[in-house]
Amino acid sequence: QVQLVESGGGSVQPGGSLRLSCAASGRTSTYYAPGWFRQPPGKEREFVAGISGRGTNTGYADSVKGRFTISTNNAKTVIYLQMNSLKPEDTAVYYCATGSLPLFQYSSDPQAYDYWGQGTQVTVSS
Repeated sequence: QVQLVESGGGSVQPGGSLRLSCAASGRTSTYYAPGWFRQPPGKEREFVAGISGRGTNTGYADSVKGRFTISTNNAKTVIYLQMNSLKPEDTAVYYCATGSLPLFQYSSDPQAYDYWGQGTQVTVSS
């Protein structure tokens, strides 16, 4: 079992920045690839960013490319999402997740992820 707890959400004005953190505990492993998803109000959950278990490969949704960065600490016990140049359409509940994937792969498919955090709210509004 892996437990994931997100933090760092909040309210910010358009153009601002936030950094989300996700603390992983339990049976963490290099074979678990972390990812971030979000669920905007009234919409389905969507992929935001993913990183391979080795940390060598990353992928982003087109809507956040160039603005968001996913990373982990060396022990892979904390997963970060740095969000810059935030827009009102980034408003959502953000979830971190981990899944057992090949070491150099990440996935944009929520079905590939086994463990999920409880989510943290991000609101971008003037």
